[in-house]
Parts: sequence; structure tokens; C-alpha cells
Amino acid sequence: MADSSNLRTGGQILVDQLLIHGVDHVFCVPGESYLAALDAFHGAASRIKLVVCRHEAGAANMAEAYGKLTGRPGICFVTRGPGATHASVGIHTAFQDSTPMILFVGQVARDQVEREAFQEVDYRRMFGPLAKWAAEIEDARRVPELVSQAFHRAVNGRPGPVVIALPEDMLTDRVAVADAGRYAPALAAPAPEDLVRFRALLAGAERPLMILGGGGWDSEAVADIRAFAEANELATGCSLRCQDLFDNSHRLYAGDVGIAINPKLADRVRESDLLIAVGPRLGEMTTSGYTLLDIPVPKQRLVHIHPGAEELGRVYQPVLAINSSMKAAAAALRRLAPVERPVWRDWAQGARADYLAHAKPGANAGKLQMGEIMAYLNDKLPPDAILANGAGNYSVWLHRFYRYRRFRTQLAPTSGAMGYGFPAAIAAKSAEPKRTVVCLAGDGCFLMTGQELATAMQYGIAVITIVVNNGMYGTIRMHQERHYPGHVVGTDLVNPDFAAYAKAFGAHGERVERTVDFAPAFERALAAGKPALIELRLDPEAITVKQSLSEIRAAAMKK
Repeated sequence: MADSSNLRTGGQILVDQLLIHGVDHVFCVPGESYLAALDAFHGAASRIKLVVCRHEAGAANMAEAYGKLTGRPGICFVTRGPGATHASVGIHTAFQDSTPMILFVGQVARDQVEREAFQEVDYRRMFGPLAKWAAEIEDARRVPELVSQAFHRAVNGRPGPVVIALPEDMLTDRVAVADAGRYAPALAAPAPEDLVRFRALLAGAERPLMILGGGGWDSEAVADIRAFAEANELATGCSLRCQDLFDNSHRLYAGDVGIAINPKLADRVRESDLLIAVGPRLGEMTTSGYTLLDIPVPKQRLVHIHPGAEELGRVYQPVLAINSSMKAAAAALRRLAPVERPVWRDWAQGARADYLAHAKPGANAGKLQMGEIMAYLNDKLPPDAILANGAGNYSVWLHRFYRYRRFRTQLAPTSGAMGYGFPAAIAAKSAEPKRTVVCLAGDGCFLMTGQELATAMQYGIAVITIVVNNGMYGTIRMHQERHYPGHVVGTDLVNPDFAAYAKAFGAHGERVERTVDFAPAFERALAAGKPALIELRLDPEAITVKQSLSEIRAAAMKK
């Protein structure tokens, strides 16, 4: 008979494993399906900050942002059924963004499985296509083993999300079991012969271009890849929403290779004779809908370095595929002997000049000039300030005109998920309380997770949120006018007074309608010492950085 002093509930064992693996934040919405785990969190309150959210989408987005910011798996707990389905948006974002994350889902009792019990879902089937791994722990004695596996799967190879279902009766079982050790990432590295071949390809190039992206980076890897670029005078761009991988003020930064790419940079991708992709998957957004490179064999010589072996050759056949972690790859490239007197110096300088010209904002319709606001933020915010956003046309102002200067200052979903920015900012400020954290959100984007203002207030998380209000789902309206000009349906929004909305939660709230009023409003938000929201009333005509709404409609009607 087991010694009762050695017995622990499944819930206690689970939380003990989280502590062993170094977890210091957990984002959740409570549920009766994992009460035993919640009880164990009570005993770990001094070591794990349990952030209770108002919606599972908010909790999952916070966990994803935490994983993206820290490189450690973001942890989220939700209840079964509706809780899990609400949280699925964060899992999808983590998968497409290659972010380490673990979602724990309360599950029905084991003796009720396959009866369509209350809120029952088979999470292995539900999350199978969305996660790196989805499993269910049916025996409390296997909690240490399977939680350890979850952490290792989340960080190894191409990082990503893992889902673990927790039957509620398993969490109350009392068993004796040894704990696992702390997870340790297994980092693949380039083979010596691959580095020799890469060095020969680089030496023989005339128009090389490097594109950085994907997950698995850390500050050391970012410093190493920058040193490699500097030693070889390499023009360097970043894939969609990975702009913080290379200092945007650096003389070799060529811009972002994503949505609304600089046409001149797109031309350089096409004209390059050696494309060095370090980290990005080379998906739809990075390749402008798979048009910048030919499928399956690009005309550019392609070197693809990626931590996930399954991505190498998936769409594009490279001349050299290197399966490596970003940390090991960047360190190896830094150690390579640089190419002496590279013939592409003028090419790299031209790419930089193209970027600088593209990054000069013009005037937009109305009294509020978004380009000037971005210029103010560039000047005002410290280099380590974190900028978070979701999806929408408003984000183009940020991505095109803001200069990301340090690693992990950009939190944005490559998956294009609306509602991401605000919970991401909350997670970032909770994890890095000394850094300035600013969320930029559209009116439609913000209200998808705006209830998390209550979370920010509850925990005193002083994020600054800028809501760009133009009274519409702007991106969809833009496409609507381009394809069905004048047929406006389903894209207009009736919004609250966002400043009053913020004040209702006890936050600081202001409305800005003129450019000149933004700077003092932002200063007051910084000084507020609590969550703050600034509503920008943007003219609906200012739909893109280049064209007004009327110009888009007029051009479409001429076709």
C-alpha cells in the first residue's frame, strides 16, 4: 500500500511540473472541469502569477504573446467545450507564428467519454490540425511524463502550440509518482559541409538578399545574424510581422517582406541571384501569394535555413536546405569568413535607399495624420518599447512607418487574427513591467477583446492602447470597394465612445480628433500610472496609406 504522505492529486502534480519547468505566468478563465488544478495554483500563488481573464480568446492570446516575447512556452488553462473553442484562435495564431505555447483544457470525467457528456469534445481530433501535438492525460501517474513531453514538443524543431486535455476525475486522483526534470531544448545545428557550400554560394553571388523570420530566435541569435550581415554587407529584410529581428534603423535593413510590400523590394526579391531565408517558412504573405518565387524551383538560388525539417522543400526547392535552430545557425554564420570586397555593396545601399523612401509617410484625409503620429512614437518611445497590434488596415501605418530597433519589441499575429493586440499588450506588460507597452488597435479589432480592460485593471497592468476608430471593418471595406465598388454591406460599425468605455472600467480615457492633440494626450496616458486608452477619430476616407476610400472606388469603377 502506498504511503499516503507521498500521494498527490493529479492537479497538484500538474502544477508541480509547471513550477519545475520554470512557469511564472499562467493565463486562464476558470472552469469546474479543472478545479483540482486551480486548488493547486492556490498553493503556488507566490511563484506563479495566475492572470484570470474575461474571455478564453483573451487568455489564449495572452499566452501566445508571452511565448512569443520570452521564447518560453506560454501557458493557458481553459475549461471544456466553449472554453476550448474560444481559445482555439490563440492556438491557430501560435501555430502560424511558430510560438511555443501549451493549452491545458479541462475535460469530462473518463467514465463519461463518448457519451456526448456536458461540453464534451475530443480535443485530440479538434486540435489535431491546429497544434503540434494534442493529447489527453488519462492516468495521473503519467502527468510528469506527458507534461515534460509537451514542453519539449513546444520548443523543439519549429516551435509551436501543444494541447493537453485533463479529465476532471484524473485531476482528483491521488497517486505517488516521481517528478520529471526541467525541459531542455534540443537545438539542431548546420552541418560543416553545408556551411562550406553556403560560403561558396555567397562568394559567387552578385545580388544576395537575406530574409529573416519565424520563431525560435533570441537576443544572442539576433546579434549574431546582424554581425554576419555587417561582415558581408548583406541587404536584410524581415518577413511579415517579424520586423524586430533586425534593427530598422540599420544601414542594411531593406524593409519587410509581407503585406503591402514595397514594390521596389519585391523587385529585388525577384532579381536576387541568392535568396537567403533564415527562419521564415516562405508562406503566402512572405511571397506575395506565391508570386515572388517560382514553384517548385525558384529562379533565384535559394538557401533555406529552418528549424523544422518538414518545411524544407515543402513549397520551394532550395539549392541548399539547412535544418537548424536559429540560435545555432546565426552563430555558425557569424563565424564564417566574410566575403572580401563584396560586389553587391551598391545593391545593398540601393535596397536601403528604397526602404527609406518607402518609409516616408504622406498626408492622409482628415484632421488626424497617422504618419505624423507614427513619427511622434518613433521619437518618443524608448528603443525597448513593445508595440502590439492585431489585424486591420490601421496596422499598416505601424508596420510601414514605425522603426523597430530592438529584439522582441513587436507583438503581432502573422495569422492575421483580429483582437490579438490588446491581450498581447497585457501579457507583455505583465511579463516586462518596466518596459513601455503600447497597443495599436482598430475599432473592430479592439472590441473583439476589449473586455480585457477589466483584466488590466484588476492586476494594475498599465498598458497604453490607441484605438483607431474609422467606423468600419476597414480592410474588408477596402477589398469590397475594389471588387464591388459602391456595394457597401456588412462593413459599417456603430461604436461606443471608447474614451468613456475605458473610464467605465476605471482606466484613463481620452479622445483625439486632431494631430496636434495627440502628443499631450499620449503624455497624460504615460503619466496616468494605470491602463490608458486614446481613441483616434480617423476620417473614413483615410483607408490606406496610399489611396483614399473614394480613390479606390473610382479606380474600381473605371475597370
